[in-house]
Formats: sequence, structure tokens, C-alpha cells
Amino acid sequence: MTVSVAQGNPKLPCVGILLVEDDDAIREALRYALEYEGYDVSSASNGQDALDKLKTLPRPCLVLLDLMMPVMNGWELAENLSKDAVLSTIPVVIVTAFSEKVGELAKTHRILKKPMGIDLLLSVAHEYCGQPPQALGKPPLRPVEL
Repeated sequence: MTVSVAQGNPKLPCVGILLVEDDDAIREALRYALEYEGYDVSSASNGQDALDKLKTLPRPCLVLLDLMMPVMNGWELAENLSKDAVLSTIPVVIVTAFSEKVGELAKTHRILKKPMGIDLLLSVAHEYCGQPPQALGKPPLRPVEL
């Protein structure tokens, strides 16, 4: 299990990444790239699923959040996270094809526009979670858009 320190708050240890994406193919492609790099990845298919998992998971270094999802969308999840004293300390990066609809979230969250290159995804993971030791010595994945 990869343990690192959350950027911006070195006193709070964190474990892994929570990936919130309703599209199965995109979720699995992102998960594969992050796990290949050495990160522990938990995934949720909607905001409510993510909130439920955050109650039981160790604190993640990062939440990668899609916006357009059923049950509870990304805007609603971001609002719920911001109202919780503990969960509001977890960095959230919005991953969306609808960057023009992000609205107020753009003021407080980093935005990645789909499709994105794997190098960008991994650089964001490294920025917030550090470079996992398992990644050292592995050949890089071929550049692809996710």
C-alpha cells in the first residue's frame, strides 16, 4: 500500500487516490494507468458511492472527480466534501469533458479536460501524492489519451 503525505498539509498522511467516474471504460483506463504507476486506487461510479467509500477508506491523497454522473453528480459531491471538516482537506481535481460548465468549482479546484494525455494525469497524481516507489524502474506507458 502506498503511503504518502498530502501536498499542502504535510501533517496529514494519506493513502491512494479515489477515482469518481461513471463511465466504466474511462474509469478502468484511468485506474489502470494510476495502478501501473504504483498508486493504490479506489473507485466509485457516482458521488454517493464516493461519499460512502470515504467513510470507510483511509484518507486519499487525491480525489479525481467527474462531473456528469447519475445518483449524485460531481457538483453535489464537491459541495458535500466542502461542508465536512475532514473531507474538505482532501484535494479534488475535476476531470471533465465539460470544462465550460464547471462554474464556481473552477475557483477552488484544478480542472483537467477530457480527453487528456496519460502524462498529464500522472503529473497531477505525482503533484498531489508524490511519486510512488513502485514506479521506479518501470518502463513508462505508451502515450495515449484517456
